[in-house]
Amino acid sequence: MPRPRAARRGSPGARPRAPAGVPARTAAAPASEAELHRLLAERVRRARAHRGMTRKQLAEQSDISLAYLARLEAGTGNISLGLLHRLAAALNLPLESLLSRAETQNADYALILEFLRQQPPEELARIRRLLFENFEQPARRSQRIALLGIRGVGKSTLGAMLAERLGVPFVELNREIEREAGVTLGEIFNVYGQEGYRQLERRCLEQVVVSYPRVVLATGGGIVTEPATYELLMSSFFTVWLKAKPQLMFARVMAQHDARIARPRLRGEAMEYITRTLEARRHLYEQADLTLETSDKTIDQALRALLAALFAAGHRPRANDAARRRA
Repeated sequence: MPRPRAARRGSPGARPRAPAGVPARTAAAPASEAELHRLLAERVRRARAHRGMTRKQLAEQSDISLAYLARLEAGTGNISLGLLHRLAAALNLPLESLLSRAETQNADYALILEFLRQQPPEELARIRRLLFENFEQPARRSQRIALLGIRGVGKSTLGAMLAERLGVPFVELNREIEREAGVTLGEIFNVYGQEGYRQLERRCLEQVVVSYPRVVLATGGGIVTEPATYELLMSSFFTVWLKAKPQLMFARVMAQHDARIARPRLRGEAMEYITRTLEARRHLYEQADLTLETSDKTIDQALRALLAALFAAGHRPRANDAARRRA
């Protein structure tokens, strides 16, 4: 794994240099806005051409002036959300397709996407399982285990113990992100923002997949909220959601002497945040291959339960792993 290339952590007054491909948040805003205008202009022109509409017809059906539409298609119109909604309706397109960075020219992609839009949630889950079963590499995926869950659920502690029992490396994704950036997580968010952190997270996950054919990985709690990164995780790892009651996770965070919740007023906010975050992400965590409830277990009991569940799910340690476990 590459060592730090940016400013040394803790250097007084040093402003971290963005790793390659990760722009600083303040510097990225103007270019990003210009790119959105260019992207929107291209998408509108292409969608209008696909539908055989003249600019005048589109202006009439969207109730947008012809002059404004001309500026928009030239990439110079500063469109409001309301006008963007009317434009998408007139073109019979989902709003997000006008601004998505993904390329949508491929006909197969468009047909598959439309098919998926029409499926109920339970069918989407079945389709996802079928896709993963057909396109992933099951043998290789079974040798990588990723632990999911929000902060305080025990991913680092249990992950290190599991890796030792299986005789494989243990990796914490957030530590890899810090090494890649050369600064702490807090500094990453302050300088690069959420977008920069997620780009680093994806890059470091790709590096782990390439570097470790067998590994136990502790992920960040929010990795499930990034669809492309979560898909990479699920297609490359056997995923385990470590589940615990919010009160227990709060107590574990408190035990870490986190200065952010040291004051009583902030403790109430922290407890509410844990509960709200868990509910918001529950449907994403439930997509994991395995769920392990840890609330009523000691760490040793949780480890034994996890090993048993992995074995029952078809995870078979290799011969040298079994020898280490007997030892």
